[in-house]
Amino acid sequence: MLPTHAFTGLLLALPYALAMPEYAGAALGAGFLGGVFPDLDMYIGHRKTLHYPVYFSALGVVTVPIAVFAPTLLTVVAAFFLLGAAVHSVTDIFGGGLELRPWEATSERAVYDHYRDRWIAPYRWVRYDGAPEDLLLSVTLAVPLLFTLEGALRWVVVTSLAVAVVYTAVRRLLPAIAEVFFDGQLVTTLPASVIAYVPTRYLDK
Repeated sequence: MLPTHAFTGLLLALPYALAMPEYAGAALGAGFLGGVFPDLDMYIGHRKTLHYPVYFSALGVVTVPIAVFAPTLLTVVAAFFLLGAAVHSVTDIFGGGLELRPWEATSERAVYDHYRDRWIAPYRWVRYDGAPEDLLLSVTLAVPLLFTLEGALRWVVVTSLAVAVVYTAVRRLLPAIAEVFFDGQLVTTLPASVIAYVPTRYLDK
């Protein structure tokens, strides 16, 4: 789920922020944004449009050493944004698939690999986004951030953790809500321009 990715991006940037306090805000902010950025494709080809497990990773490998040995605001932001986006894109492979009820494990699509032009199958180490083990992972990642970060960033972590708890509590109810909302009768009344942004898993029930 998104809080898990956000915490991962922050945690990736934390050692650099502690070592280079003059760039702490830039590194942490970029790590957070990079961690959540891929999921902006939720309604425009989820886990394909903005998920690039190969390309983000390759760019991250190039930019992180630059941020370490030739730090500027630009290199630091680029490095940790790309690193956060790369880890997000890769770790989604270890979760569930793209089906409406991922705990049923019926989809073999986890993340699209643009380099090889194919879908990567889910490993399901975390059975689905919002699973209890996902919440446990979020809490584990959040603990060092809560002890280390201060001010607004600490409140970002607290708020994100609260979102994670609520999302986990309602996750299994969401497909039923989606089925009611996207009932066949309702779908026929929506304009095609709106339907185009509705994920197919909500329509193919």
